[in-house]
Amino acid sequence: MATERNVLLERAYPEAQAFCQKHDLQFEVVDMRWGVPDYTAVDHMTTELCLKEIELLQQVSVGPAFIALIGNRYGYRPIPRVIEEKEFNILYSKLWQDKSSMQLLDLWFWKDDNAVPPAYILQPITTHLQHYEDKTPAKQDQHENDVSTWRNVERALASCLRSAALEAEKDGLISKEKTHKYFKSVTEWEIEHGLLNTKDKSGTTVFFREVKGINQHVGEEQSSPFLDTTEDGSLDADAQRLLSELKAKITNDYSKHIKVHTVQWSKELVSHRGKGYARYLDELCEQFIAVIQHQILQHLGQQRGSSDGLDWLVQEISHHMSLCASSCKVFCGRQDLLHHICQSIYQSNGQAHAPLIVMGPSGMGKTALVCKVSETLRATLGSETVIVLRLLGTSPLSTEIHSVLKSVCFQVCLAFALPPPTSRITNIYNDMVRFFHSLLLMVSCKEVESLVLIFDSVDQLAAVDGAHRMHWLPKECPPRVHIIVSTLPEEILQTLQKAITSPESYVEVEPLSSQQGGEMIEMLLKSVNRKLTLVQHEVILQSLSQCGQPLLLKLAFEEARRWASYTVPSEVQVAKTTQEAVHHLYQRLERLHGKVLVSHTLGYLVSSRNGLSEAELRDVLSLDDEVLADIYQYWVPSTEVIRLPSLLWTQLRSDLGEYLVERQADGYTVLALYHRQFLEVVKECYLSVSDRNQRHWVLADFFQGTWSQGAKKPIKLPFLEKALEADRKVASQPLWFSDCVANLRKLRELPFHLLNAGRVDELKRDVLGNMSWISCKIISCGIKSVIEDFAMCCAKIDSPEAELLRDVLLLLKPTADFMEGKPDASIVYTEMLARLLFFEPSYPSLIGEVCQQCIRWLRGYPHPIFIPLCGFFQPPGGALQTTVTGFKQGITVMEVSAEHNLLIVGSQDGTIILWNVKGTEVIHTLAGHSAEVRGVKVFGKGTRAASCALDHTLRLWNLVTGKERHSVQEDHAGHCHSFLLHVDEKNSAIYSACGSQINVWNLDTLEPVFHTSGDAPDLQTCTAVFPPRQVILTVSKGGTLNLYNNKSGELQGRHQLPVLHDEAPMCSTMIHKYGKMVVGFSNGTLSVVRKGGTIALEKMPCCVKFVAVSEDECLFLAGFGKYVRIFQSESNALRKHLAVDLEHEDVVETALVCTSKEIAITGSQDETIRIWSLAEKGLLLNSLAGMGVPVTQLALHGNTLVSASRNAYYLKIWNLDYNPKHKTQAPFQDRTGCTALSHSGDLVYFPKTGDKHKIVVWDSLQGNSMDILDASSEVCCLEVAERKQLLFSGLASGTVLVFPLESRQDVMCIPPLEAQKAIQCIAVSKQEERLAVAYDDVVLVYNINSGDSSSEVEGPIHTFNPGGSVSISSVAVLADCRLIYGMENGELFLYECQTTKVVPLEAHGSQVTCIETSNRELHALSGCGDSIQRLWNLELCQWEHEMCYQGFLFQGILCACFSQDDRYVYTGSQDRTIKAWDVSRGSLLAVQYVYAAVTRILSTTEGFIATTRLGYVIKEAFQTPDCISQQYNPLQNIKATYSLRSQQNENSTVSAAQPEKRYSNLRRTQQTKANQGTKASQICKIV
Repeated sequence: MATERNVLLERAYPEAQAFCQKHDLQFEVVDMRWGVPDYTAVDHMTTELCLKEIELLQQVSVGPAFIALIGNRYGYRPIPRVIEEKEFNILYSKLWQDKSSMQLLDLWFWKDDNAVPPAYILQPITTHLQHYEDKTPAKQDQHENDVSTWRNVERALASCLRSAALEAEKDGLISKEKTHKYFKSVTEWEIEHGLLNTKDKSGTTVFFREVKGINQHVGEEQSSPFLDTTEDGSLDADAQRLLSELKAKITNDYSKHIKVHTVQWSKELVSHRGKGYARYLDELCEQFIAVIQHQILQHLGQQRGSSDGLDWLVQEISHHMSLCASSCKVFCGRQDLLHHICQSIYQSNGQAHAPLIVMGPSGMGKTALVCKVSETLRATLGSETVIVLRLLGTSPLSTEIHSVLKSVCFQVCLAFALPPPTSRITNIYNDMVRFFHSLLLMVSCKEVESLVLIFDSVDQLAAVDGAHRMHWLPKECPPRVHIIVSTLPEEILQTLQKAITSPESYVEVEPLSSQQGGEMIEMLLKSVNRKLTLVQHEVILQSLSQCGQPLLLKLAFEEARRWASYTVPSEVQVAKTTQEAVHHLYQRLERLHGKVLVSHTLGYLVSSRNGLSEAELRDVLSLDDEVLADIYQYWVPSTEVIRLPSLLWTQLRSDLGEYLVERQADGYTVLALYHRQFLEVVKECYLSVSDRNQRHWVLADFFQGTWSQGAKKPIKLPFLEKALEADRKVASQPLWFSDCVANLRKLRELPFHLLNAGRVDELKRDVLGNMSWISCKIISCGIKSVIEDFAMCCAKIDSPEAELLRDVLLLLKPTADFMEGKPDASIVYTEMLARLLFFEPSYPSLIGEVCQQCIRWLRGYPHPIFIPLCGFFQPPGGALQTTVTGFKQGITVMEVSAEHNLLIVGSQDGTIILWNVKGTEVIHTLAGHSAEVRGVKVFGKGTRAASCALDHTLRLWNLVTGKERHSVQEDHAGHCHSFLLHVDEKNSAIYSACGSQINVWNLDTLEPVFHTSGDAPDLQTCTAVFPPRQVILTVSKGGTLNLYNNKSGELQGRHQLPVLHDEAPMCSTMIHKYGKMVVGFSNGTLSVVRKGGTIALEKMPCCVKFVAVSEDECLFLAGFGKYVRIFQSESNALRKHLAVDLEHEDVVETALVCTSKEIAITGSQDETIRIWSLAEKGLLLNSLAGMGVPVTQLALHGNTLVSASRNAYYLKIWNLDYNPKHKTQAPFQDRTGCTALSHSGDLVYFPKTGDKHKIVVWDSLQGNSMDILDASSEVCCLEVAERKQLLFSGLASGTVLVFPLESRQDVMCIPPLEAQKAIQCIAVSKQEERLAVAYDDVVLVYNINSGDSSSEVEGPIHTFNPGGSVSISSVAVLADCRLIYGMENGELFLYECQTTKVVPLEAHGSQVTCIETSNRELHALSGCGDSIQRLWNLELCQWEHEMCYQGFLFQGILCACFSQDDRYVYTGSQDRTIKAWDVSRGSLLAVQYVYAAVTRILSTTEGFIATTRLGYVIKEAFQTPDCISQQYNPLQNIKATYSLRSQQNENSTVSAAQPEKRYSNLRRTQQTKANQGTKASQICKIV
């Protein structure tokens, strides 16, 4: 059947493989016959290996597991390799008259007393025929002679054994079944295992090929390949009889598993050229494919019916349970250690306790110990105890701490019937850590069964997310919750010892004694029915006496189990060290299988990123020319196909045994080496620099798919004169196997191998600069996985473009993490393009190509989409690194403990979070306060903290465990201002001051030391503590200075500070180095006070808002208004350090000064951070925009700056050491939301921040101010008439200033009303012929006339007073002088100026914020502060569509515009999105999150331009298909809901069947849900 095998390989397997890939399966064919010239193996193991392979595939395969091809030959009938002693003696006795047969058996079958029971073993062929395998030309004659000799010996052995068996059966000494095994062919053995003796036969198919008429041609040369023949060429009747019996058995009992093909005999059959034979082969391939597909689909249907979406978790748990069971089998000794651990856990079960740390060098048996603990703990804690085990590093989900915690939390939640974490929690590592810690507390509070978590080999965790810093590990376990951790005695252990100081928490695993080792060897041998001779046993014990490592013992056992009792002493050797033993193992494999195959196989496994599946490894070896050249030194199986024969791999895998372990990677089972020492020896022996590069090169070729899909890779074989171009038949490697199945293995492995093979150009082209790759991996693996790829590559190659792409992904990560479920590819392409377009001109090759890919993809998107035309999201490469969330309300306090890399942050909701600054990694969430946190202090070398809050509590925290140590209630009623928290570790005291009230507590117990009430509670007071002088200083309103003893609270003195009068202290700080207290007052006075009352004063222009001191206390600063002034601390007078003040556009909220870096950093209400040089006399070094809210808190650690705000629930992390060459044009700094646009968005107009009497003209292309327009009063609103080239500015004085856009000629002025009320809003009609100016209670309409050289404003031509007490909030004017105006209470009206008719329109429920008319003035859109917006028919004066859109964070519309053809309306909203709506249907077409509120939006030919509160100008095209798919969901990546009501006239509604048509009082809610595929198995294997 060789022809059939080749045809299936060439034609059927590729199609079956493609089908499997589309269903996320790996297709693997194990054909033990293909590619080997002789089925006979030297060690006679082939049949056993094949049967084991069948059993394995039946366990793991999805659908088809066994396919047999049976023709007219019974096939090769092997001699049994092992015959039990009793049976052998019976057979031997039957040959007593045949001395030659007895001698032959004695020569080839040797008794092995080490087998239990003893057995006779057929010796390897080379035992007596040394040249049997030697195919070198020099030994050709000896080799051929040995081959011929063995054939004769084999026939003779078979003959005597068969005759003896028949005699023994006749005498009743052995059964018929035992007799038959001496006659049975390999084919029948396989059929028995694959069909006859298996319970589940659903994956089995047998193909019969019947050659019709061949019996008439028996004895002819052409027919011999199709029949069993004897040596003389005659028909082997015995074999044919056995074949007929086998076929009859299959046909009678298993007919539904049979596919019969009949071929007419002809001479062409031999050459395989006949039409009938060709037709048969076509039918065979078609039927083979049909059978495969049917069985797979049937099996998948059964799996999906039982799937609950947690198959990934079941697979992960099963993986660790399986490894645990294997480890427990080899556990021996250490009973005292096992008992100690179990008792320790039992005794701590009812109380809080530290985790248990198991430590010891590599190979000491820590894994076996903790696995045994997991097996025996239920006997100690109770049968209901929940045990969660993770053998870290053995699967992809146990390699990184983020995925480890996710799987552990899901398992615990299922076990305790608790709600699992949402996708928003699992997406963000810090949130995952917080959930993990809180989950343990919830489990403890249930007070039911105990929970034990075991994390083995934490040193095997990848170092990402700060895993090795161990912040994720609770340092204190609540009652009934236990954590066991094992690790090497290295860096991680040292980290743990700093946090967990109790010696009782550590268990050391020491080497085994010789006695324990001997017991373990005996137990292991017994488990495999083996024993040793006394001499062999002594050799083992001598080895163990020098090294008691269990790993060495396991290696010694694997070596010893191969020893027979007749093994010569010279071959009975055991290594003395583990590394030596691994060397011996590899050397033995080289002798058996050749050095090339062994070294390359192991090299590929070690060089892979996460292991290789068997199918992948066989394919990779098939691409390795050196391996194939070694295998096919003297022959080749085919000129069309060349690859690794399955038999060779199966033999090698069998000999590797348990040292080749299975793991899970990307949903597939992959192979890896058993222990890290195995990897180290491979690297040492087989992976030199050049070897390693070559391994990565071939692996890159494989995962790239370079030689798949029929591509022929040339190979030079030793016996061929020219290169052979043959198909390697390796798996294809597309990015997507189907629309929803990604090639996860390629996504994981290819970047790693391209990088390490040095193929940087391909890496950039196919991975780093390939948007198809990036989007595919983000969608299927998560954005974190892509960022890791880029980080890995950027660490090894110098590529600014790759670094920018990495930074884009870092900026995108918070958004991707926030989404529930997988992000749509459109989000990825839009985000990447809107950030990278800034750099397209500078980096045309990589980034330019990525941008073009994004544009092409977006242009081809089949659904409505916004397409960026310029950069308008936060660009990469700048100072901003990332955004960190975790709070529900704004940030109130931050403190950095630079020495210990700690950042502690408190918020308005009472939450305190402790971070590691270096990795922005959450260490603990400190929960306890119920109101705004006002002060935090870290002390005790970073192990403790104190906090105070508006809930009037003072709390002490253990920062190691994250637990509250003490808390005390403080009565601060009436004293809620000027909080002070001061820790005096020397005197073990903590000072808590609020207003004039001071409490002093013992730092360890929070026992009260003293209390002082000071002055009246409502008297504003600032306090400072100066321990060196044992004094507490307070300064209260009017300049009263009180001095108290800091130990007793006794009033020691009172002074009146001069000049201050009624000024109230607003802020203060203590300069301990010089014994000074700096106080800022409400009227602008800054004073420096000493203990004796001496004072230095300086008057500021306005209230001093804050004061701060540098880390070395050499400088201090004061913030007042828009300025910060820096002073020298040493001087007795207030001596300025800089001649100039540091200035912002708006009020400065916070600042810090760092003398070591010679910089000052300021944050302001203008939402910017500015960095100033102290060395260069206050030079502005940089201005950082992107906070999006006023900056009220700053903290600096090294080059990392953290900014926060009371108005935001997030932190921004900035790198001050970023590369300035990537700095892009600065965004404009409008903080009012009052903007206007002209020149297609190239020019932006807005009131100057901090001085609203000026209008900034901003060039958005250059990123700078090109002009300043002066206004006589504060600017309230702006409007541009682009065609008329006019800018209208409405002022608080009631005046309208009209600026020509193209010249600086005289400004026109529309005078105010007599009352000089502020202008509320301005509107210009679509054709710019009318201007409406709205005050709170009157609207004026003007004509805009075009003159010869300039335009003029005439009027007012109409004046309208709506009456009432409610103010106008929004207005629109039409060309026919109709007005649409909205009120602050939500009322909406249409006023016809010509007839003075007022038409009430249906009111909104809140203030009308936006009114926009269509270009043809047939429709209008009205929006308000809530979720409702309406599209109006202006002819009928009624709404046609009412759209209700409720966003996750904010709601309410700010601005809108109609597309130039009036088909769509674009809206900008408070929820920081831009939306596109269908005007005719009212349906929502698209939503885009733009990170900031949109302040102005104008239509363009392709789409629109808009401005945001972050200062970016958005230019986008909007594209939508003519027919929108019913499956399209515009909210697929937005957490929001919307509903739509539509009507044709006042009392009738029209509904339609499709969701994009009108709705009749129908509420439609669309919410994004995670689309998680599930899969219970991941491989399709066929033998």
